[in-house]
Amino acid sequence: MVVRLELDVSRDPLRVLESTQPIVEQARLVRIDQQQVQRAAALIEGLPAPTADWDRMLHPISDDPAKLANLVLVVDALNFCFWSLPGSDRPRWQVTYQGTTYDGYAALAVALRRAVEGGYPLWDGDLLGTITEAEVTELLAGDSGSEAIPLLHARMTHLREVGVALVERWDGSFLHAIRAARGSAPRLVAEVLRALPSFRDTAPWGQREARFYKRAQILVADVFGAFAGQGLGAFHDLDTLTAFADYKVPQVLRQFGVLSYEPDLAGKIARCELIPPDSDEELEIRASTVWAVELLRQELSRRGRPTPSYAIDWALWQAGQSLPANTDPYHRTLTVYY
Repeated sequence: MVVRLELDVSRDPLRVLESTQPIVEQARLVRIDQQQVQRAAALIEGLPAPTADWDRMLHPISDDPAKLANLVLVVDALNFCFWSLPGSDRPRWQVTYQGTTYDGYAALAVALRRAVEGGYPLWDGDLLGTITEAEVTELLAGDSGSEAIPLLHARMTHLREVGVALVERWDGSFLHAIRAARGSAPRLVAEVLRALPSFRDTAPWGQREARFYKRAQILVADVFGAFAGQGLGAFHDLDTLTAFADYKVPQVLRQFGVLSYEPDLAGKIARCELIPPDSDEELEIRASTVWAVELLRQELSRRGRPTPSYAIDWALWQAGQSLPANTDPYHRTLTVYY
């Protein structure tokens, strides 16, 4: 089925939709099923409206807004790649905190919370700017017998980059960047992209550049959640954010029938083979994810339930936490962007 993509440029200030539209329209490996978009919209319509939430029992927190802003930034500087490489016979990286064992993103959140509660000042730009790989290893130590967190050296590099930006650009706190954005989500995304190269989630596609900005966009959404959408967390244009193209959301969209993969790609994913970063396979999966959520947004709006893309993304991600055991696996791309 040919997908008709309608773009409202006023809703796309970061040009994520514009830059990914031709990838979807010319896709050979991934398809969006418009009829299944309508069916999935009906399912989402029946779910409780997702809320912006920064789980204060899970994440590192502070009553000091300047420290809290920095902690949110640190979390999303590290918010990528929590799965084990194929062939491992050990559990993927996991962290036990207060008697409960977590993996994935939740393990990152509690590992950082554990560090803050233990007296480690993760909000301190001077400390982050000189952090060592040994210190990052200790911060993100997993349970005995589980895999180490992947891409550890990159995580150290990201934390150092954050530390330098905090000290040299933001006078010690990300709070200053948030205030300077004056309530504009894309303006804050743009500032993050200028200051932190590790958030510049783009890829070449022919003579063009595809933009995704997954971690930069989710950082702004997390600021919204951490400050409960009030004061520093109030953004008047948060609804211009797109889906946060990762590996869990396309898995859920595929389970719903919204996305389908051609047989060779489906086989690679079933065998947990690595999909190279910036490959046609990866770009079509990510671009189709962004546009599938945009089509869901359009369909929900037609149904009288306007729902922004970030909220649809959250609903799909939450649904992905309770998929049946026999669900097709997610694609695996070793990358720092998601």
